Parts: sequence; C-alpha cells; structure tokens
Amino acid sequence: MSVDRTSWESAVHHLYEDAYPYDATGPRHHENWVLDVLALMARVPDPRGWTGLDDAAENPEREACPTHPFAVHPPEYIARRLQEIDRDSAENLLLALTDDGCTLSNLSRFAESEATLRAMARTILKRYGESALFITNVKRPGHASGTLDFTSSGWAYSPLSVYAEDYGLIVVSGTEVGMFWNFADY
Repeated sequence: MSVDRTSWESAVHHLYEDAYPYDATGPRHHENWVLDVLALMARVPDPRGWTGLDDAAENPEREACPTHPFAVHPPEYIARRLQEIDRDSAENLLLALTDDGCTLSNLSRFAESEATLRAMARTILKRYGESALFITNVKRPGHASGTLDFTSSGWAYSPLSVYAEDYGLIVVSGTEVGMFWNFADY
C-alpha cells in the first residue's frame, strides 16, 4: 500500500507545523543505515522531491555546522543511542512528537479527533512500506520488548542535538530513511 505526495506532505505539515521539527527523508545507500541518517542530518535531498519540515534550515549556525541542530557524531555514537520499536509504538511516537514533551497529551491542541490524527500518522508511515524498521532515541519501555509506553510518567532519551531535549523517530526502508525529530530548549 503506497501513499501519494499530497497526502504525505499534508500529514507531515499539519502534525508538525507548531513544533520545532526536522522531518525529512533521504535515500538509503548503505547496509548500515546509520550512515544514511548522518547524510540526512546534513540535509541530503528527498529522493522523491517531497517536502518535509526543517525549522533550522535558515539558522545562521548551519553555516558553521551543516547538520545543526544535530551535533556531529560518528556512526557508532548514534547507533548506541537508538533502539528499534514496533509499528504501533512508532505511530504513537509520531503523535507524541507534535509538540514539546514527547507525550500523547499534545494531541489536545488539535481540533481533529484522535482517530483522524492517527490516520495522518499512518499516512506518514505508509511511505516506507510494511517491512520498514522503526528506530528511536526515546526510552519509555513498554511491557513487551521493542514497545514504548506512553501511559508511563517516566521516560528518557539519548540526545543527538545541541538542544536541551530532542526526540524522534527514524524509519528505515530498503530504499529510504526518514527522520521525524522535535527539539526543545528550556
């Protein structure tokens, strides 16, 4: 099942326009997809020409560091800070990334129903196919391995940026790598 450009871009822009996001997709060229994540952090173009969101795109700090707000790290550093999660957790995480705090309570700011917002999150994930891998730097351990529990009050994350907080989802397919990231600086 595939998704068209208009539906995907509309879902991305609606869900994340009020966050401080970096939502983008790049090509997958390496068996070790972390190398493709590094290229995506450096703003490699979307292989389909689709438009994501990059609030830091015009930040003057990008002149000195093209990956800003992501800090420059070797692949091993990044890989150690990530964990694989299941599709349901990835859908919930996409919804939690809509604002600061990485919580599903963020959905209360939307006029749409939770069911409509979940449909938007599924639209985003459809781009990457049914066999995609879902990876995050968020640690909200669920009852089963590879799940996140958004009912839990305790959570942690392994930052990858220059900001006080950053959390996100990486989606890896056979041909593309997507990043959906939010930043906060308190």
